Amino acid sequence: MQPTIDAYMNASLTDAVRRYADAHADGAGIARTAIPGLTMIRATAPSGLDYAICRPLVCLVVQGNKQVMTGTQTLPFGAGDSLLIASDLPTVSQITHASGAEPYYSLVLDLSFETIAELMYEPAPVSAAGGELVGVQPTDAEVADAALRLVRLLARPAAVPVLSRSLVREMHYWLLCGRHGAAMRRLGLADSHAPRLARAVNVLRTEFAQPLPISRLADAAGMSVSSFHRHFRAATSLSPLQFQKHLRLIEARRLMMAEGVSASSAAFAVGYESVQQFTREYRRMFGLPPGRDSVHVRGPARLAV
Repeated sequence: MQPTIDAYMNASLTDAVRRYADAHADGAGIARTAIPGLTMIRATAPSGLDYAICRPLVCLVVQGNKQVMTGTQTLPFGAGDSLLIASDLPTVSQITHASGAEPYYSLVLDLSFETIAELMYEPAPVSAAGGELVGVQPTDAEVADAALRLVRLLARPAAVPVLSRSLVREMHYWLLCGRHGAAMRRLGLADSHAPRLARAVNVLRTEFAQPLPISRLADAAGMSVSSFHRHFRAATSLSPLQFQKHLRLIEARRLMMAEGVSASSAAFAVGYESVQQFTREYRRMFGLPPGRDSVHVRGPARLAV
């Protein structure tokens, strides 16, 4: 049985994440770092629903509670747990326990296909359990230890470019050996479609406001159109067109909520030609039309994160 993070290690990791996040978190509670793919999150109140299409990542919660919904599945998790997402999936997340006295803190690391593929050839025990695209497990002690050393490294800026890659690689290794191992293997297997689909997803993420023929996305993935469409839906639960629509609506909502852009301006900015169509699809996804949603989220009754 894999050892889980103990109270001392959790306290040490919490203190390290808290110090960094308190000093560097922006208005949205996101503390970016000099290590590519590594961020820390801080929240002093429960949040509203956050809609996103997540990249493959691991999230270690060190204080507070959160839940993530994907499809019909709702996964609650809290301090001492880790969430692993093994595909580009649409999620709805919500911080459920946080306060000024006890903020929510987590550490998030984007997963690397290349690093996992390299480690697949190293001798390592791999858990046969799990393997789901989205899973919550108790954080393995070795993963927490690697994460702690990674966060502490940020206090030594000159050492970051020298040592961070080896620590990120080590964290991937322990994830591969631990409770999330089966899901990690899905990302690294030579016959996996994940790296090929990731190339198409990257095109979608960078050019979502433009018309994108399915043939171009299939070419980016090196697949036939029919094969690409089938594997894309299996990996993301969405068709390519639905995936693009989600990206457009999520970005439009961000523009309205964070930058105060009007609904019509946001619609045109993300590629819609019809405000009516935008309003209809926005309401279908978020439950309210753009104007009412903006008032609801930004209104005085809403607690700030």
